Amino acid sequence: MPKRRYIQARWHGRGGQGAVTAAMILAEAAFEEGYQGVTAAPFFGAERRGAPVIATNRFSWKPIRTYSLVVQPDIVVVLDETLLDVVDVTSGLASEGLLLINTEKKPEEFHFHEVFTVATTNATACAREAGLTVSGTVISNTAILGGFARASRLVSLESLERALAHHFHGEALERNRQGARLAYERTNIIGECRLECA
Repeated sequence: MPKRRYIQARWHGRGGQGAVTAAMILAEAAFEEGYQGVTAAPFFGAERRGAPVIATNRFSWKPIRTYSLVVQPDIVVVLDETLLDVVDVTSGLASEGLLLINTEKKPEEFHFHEVFTVATTNATACAREAGLTVSGTVISNTAILGGFARASRLVSLESLERALAHHFHGEALERNRQGARLAYERTNIIGECRLECA
């Protein structure tokens, strides 16, 4: 498989689930990993809690100056499984790309017409177990980053944990790291993601 000039990721979530924050932390984790070019950008439609939200990343071993919205992602991350019924989350996803879904289901329970690698992780359960609950709502955005690290193998768990330290401290940092570790350990994937950056 040819190496890409840069890796492009697109996040799908709902307002309030932290997709934009997750994309920002992923960019920082990529920088910690040694990538020289990293971007994170949000895209908002209806700006209200619960509305579909998109965020995007690009990262490369070399500096990049492309900041437009990602329309042909190599990786798609879905924070809310219910979005599969209302949004074409796989639009533009490369045939050799990776789709990561926050769900209780196993990858083989999903049937897509296109051919790409499917990975699943129950980031919500991992976040709940780690104590990542705010006002009764489980926040799974940092947990699913552990699933991203495991499924893509493009950033390490160690780089992710260093990036989390830019945003959280003390007990909050440990809870977020624990959620990411649990999701990393419990991610299921069919096949192997072979995405590489030039």
